[in-house]
Amino acid sequence: MTRRRNFLPLAGFLLCVIAFVSYPTFFARFPATRDVAWASWLLFALGLGLLVAGLLRAFRQPETYRGRILSPIFGVLSLAVLGLFLYMTLVFARQLPESAGAPKVGQLAPDFTLSDTRGRPVRLSELLEPQAGASGSWALLIFYRGYW
Repeated sequence: MTRRRNFLPLAGFLLCVIAFVSYPTFFARFPATRDVAWASWLLFALGLGLLVAGLLRAFRQPETYRGRILSPIFGVLSLAVLGLFLYMTLVFARQLPESAGAPKVGQLAPDFTLSDTRGRPVRLSELLEPQAGASGSWALLIFYRGYW
């Protein structure tokens, strides 16, 4: 009886590498996949699933399938790639330095003009002018991360 090759661990490892590389090269361009790397996590899950299936195949049917040595090596390498990806996206990205020119909480914002939903210009100073009978006025400014 000839033993067959077990390509599932290799395919799982390659899918994990593709998940690692595809985030900065492709998925980081889109807001839906940049802020939360769910597409890369899905690719990692598929890769680890193939890897586990290959490991089970190699150790449950060693007389039929090869890979009792390379399968665990690919498993450890895939977990290392996943760990590095999680560190880069969840830990390292949060440690970026603050912008020197960004306003602080509670600081007065400089006056600026933007268009509203109908295309008419609106100035911040106009929004902050006290209305008749009001003691003061305020505006909430929200700064989104990234670009659109």
